[in-house]
Amino acid sequence: MEEQTIVLILCCLGSYLCVGDVVGVEILSKSKLEKCEKGSDCDALNCTAKIVLNMAVPSGSSGGEASIVAEIVEVEENSTSNMRTLRIPPVITVNKSAAYALYELSYIRDVAYKPEEYYVKTRKCEPDAGGDIVKICERLRDENGHIIEHTEPTCCPCGPQRRVPSSCGNFFDKLMKGKANTAHCVRFPGDWFHVFGIGQRSIGFSVRIEVKSRSTVSEVIMGPENRSVTSKDNFLRANLIGDFVGYSSLPSFEDFYLVIPRQGKPGQPEDLGRNFSMWMLLERLRFTLDGFECNKIGVGYEAFNGQPNLCSSPFWSCLHNQLWNYRDADQNRIKRKQIPLYGVEGRFERINQHPNAGTHSFSIGITEVLNTNLLIELSADDIEYVYQRSPGKILNVTIPTFEALTQFGVATVTTENTGKVEASYSLTFDCSRDVSLMEEQFFIMKPKELATRSFKLYPTTDQAAKYLCSAILKDSNFNEVDRAECQFSTTATVLDNGSQITPLPHPKTGIDGFVESIESIGMKFWEGLVDFITGKTCRLYSHSNTYKFLNHIPVEELPSMSTCWDGCHVFPAPYSRSCSWKSASNTGMW
Repeated sequence: MEEQTIVLILCCLGSYLCVGDVVGVEILSKSKLEKCEKGSDCDALNCTAKIVLNMAVPSGSSGGEASIVAEIVEVEENSTSNMRTLRIPPVITVNKSAAYALYELSYIRDVAYKPEEYYVKTRKCEPDAGGDIVKICERLRDENGHIIEHTEPTCCPCGPQRRVPSSCGNFFDKLMKGKANTAHCVRFPGDWFHVFGIGQRSIGFSVRIEVKSRSTVSEVIMGPENRSVTSKDNFLRANLIGDFVGYSSLPSFEDFYLVIPRQGKPGQPEDLGRNFSMWMLLERLRFTLDGFECNKIGVGYEAFNGQPNLCSSPFWSCLHNQLWNYRDADQNRIKRKQIPLYGVEGRFERINQHPNAGTHSFSIGITEVLNTNLLIELSADDIEYVYQRSPGKILNVTIPTFEALTQFGVATVTTENTGKVEASYSLTFDCSRDVSLMEEQFFIMKPKELATRSFKLYPTTDQAAKYLCSAILKDSNFNEVDRAECQFSTTATVLDNGSQITPLPHPKTGIDGFVESIESIGMKFWEGLVDFITGKTCRLYSHSNTYKFLNHIPVEELPSMSTCWDGCHVFPAPYSRSCSWKSASNTGMW
């Protein structure tokens, strides 16, 4: 037997809620699987096509029941990238029961709900005294008439400091009737409870999967105890892979005993009953299974009679911390609107509601969402595919001019479904060069509907250029139905490094600024007068203006440039009319 995966497909599912509190269904992965069977090397491969769905099915709110209906609408084959719509979509219905935690139980023994101490005042107390003397504290016998050990009374003398304070009477009472004393004993009237040890836990729920294809219905039921099932007609096969949950709120009771009321005979019960308000979970250290320890659940006759200093100890000593004490504590908490500490009811939900509940297990509901991973295989041999194909046309393509690199352009393409049925289309926009690639767009158009799609254009150069592009419209079968050629232009990128101006010094203000201004005016007037008398003003003026003129001439033109000196000013040669061309030493060549 060989199994070989041939091709992957994508299944699109339309899902909706039927009955339950589920938020949805998640399809984790989808594939089409070719299972090929080969008996020998000579046999040809016998392949059957399968549609495989990997689904995550959540529980309802607080882990309750959930129901989901999903319809397989279309598939996509990766080998051809063709979307194929199923002519008659199979409908999958998944019903998931409430999830619960299941615990194994093992019967241990029965214990009294409320042990009680009795006493009888008498003057002739003896361990073997009859019922006429010690009354209820007379020794007990079993069903065969044999005396039960350690059921005899304990005789305590009279006195104010005794277990039950009593008067010893006067001298004549002692002489005539005997010395007063009290007989003490423990008895177990009233209710009894079964005690169970709690073992390994497990998760329980059931999943029912139904598939309707044409007129046939296939069905399977599965759960954690039955993870792989196949329908009778072999159309449906399902596998329970696992659960996605950490069970953070799932308690462990390995160190606890479960106690429930006894309804019938002592020993292993035939039914746990439904009186959940009396069910309690208590730590194991609170019990004495042999009855030899005082102040523990399950205390026996021997522990009571053998306690040290019984006659001087308080009444009810050795009989504390019993079942009735814990239940009373819970009832007080409930009256104060608090959660009980020991009772099962009020702490957990859906108690013992698992199917086939018996005396060897009990369960509590899981309150967190439990996501179950299901792998569902459907036979695809008889599934027919259909798709709607309609012609289309590109009506218009517009691209405004934009600046390269600093901006992006937008190509707007208007298309029309020119056919008579609704169909899917794809549109691509490709340019010849220096434009980043654009992703293909998929959309649906109704008959005669116009659709406008946009593509962002990102040139890869900053130069002004013209670009040639093509808009290609394809139908649902990915065949080209129309093509439109277009071109657009970009302007060159404008670079601007910003202003580079040296700021002027901030003028001074106040009396100091006024004095400095007067001094500056006086100094400039005096220096100008001296320069005029000496002739320096003319030379500086000529030198300054000539330098300023030459400073704006490119450096490469300076060697061919000549100036003339007229005795006061310097002129560039091209602009001088009366200047004769002489050497630089005589004429002041710059």
